[in-house]
Amino acid sequence: MLDLGFVSAILPDYNLENVLKFASQHEFKCVEIMCWPKENSEARRYAGVTHIDVDDLDAQTIATIRNRTKEYGVSISGLGYYPNPLDPDPEKAEFYREHIKKIIRAAAQLRIPMVNTFIGRNPKLTITENLKLFAEHWPAIVKVAEEHNVKIGIENCPMWYTDDEWPGGKNLATTPAIWDRMFEIIPSPILGLNYDPSHLIWQMMDEIRPIYDYKDRLHHIHLKDVKVYREKLNRVGIMANPSDYHSPKLPGLGDVNWRGFFAALTDVRYRGPVVIEVEDKAYEGSLKDVQTAILTSRNYVRQFLG
Repeated sequence: MLDLGFVSAILPDYNLENVLKFASQHEFKCVEIMCWPKENSEARRYAGVTHIDVDDLDAQTIATIRNRTKEYGVSISGLGYYPNPLDPDPEKAEFYREHIKKIIRAAAQLRIPMVNTFIGRNPKLTITENLKLFAEHWPAIVKVAEEHNVKIGIENCPMWYTDDEWPGGKNLATTPAIWDRMFEIIPSPILGLNYDPSHLIWQMMDEIRPIYDYKDRLHHIHLKDVKVYREKLNRVGIMANPSDYHSPKLPGLGDVNWRGFFAALTDVRYRGPVVIEVEDKAYEGSLKDVQTAILTSRNYVRQFLG
């Protein structure tokens, strides 16, 4: 009913075949595969990983990728690329948007139904000003997705973790109020959410309600937990850099109500990928730690999948 997978960014030193092999050996049904450009990556944690290079995708490579997924019995839930398509540097922003279009075309060639990304944001501008940028730049991306029948899943991460992302973060799509405006501006059903409940927790919001309210826009699901350290929050307050009072955790080790979360997914009859995203710093000491993180997350989530 739900296809359990993981995000390939946590295995940056694996090639695509080894990612698929690891997934198959450990009974995952799918993987979200990262597609950062090899010649223009980013240095931030979990970024810059390239397991499929869409700039080097010929007929033979496409056939090989299809054969590998069939051989290992693991599907690709979506192609992932998470830059800032509304970057205040217009040259960077244009590059990011064009690469998203390349990934959409690649997904169609590979018969992959989904591309996951960020809307982006100019951190120094207001929400209203960023919505104008969204209305200016995103219709062209959605048009390409419509032409190729590939869905776009927008992750709801605020992308505010470091001081250079202050004060607004680098991703506009953070709250239901903003999603409503986005879907009014671009009503296409091709555009939806790659929903991650953890990001609502540290914003002091209900992580369950959006599943009911946006059931028709749930294109892809990220499974990541988060721990809000109340003693830290009580000292710095919600106006502080969010990293000062919270930290990503493996599913089950934070504050997400996973029983309520999966109950809601079944209530709305969501059928699709639920993909573990590992960003827990406690599991970054070695490759063995990373593998343990993936499998520990799998073991916890399985209780809700049957």
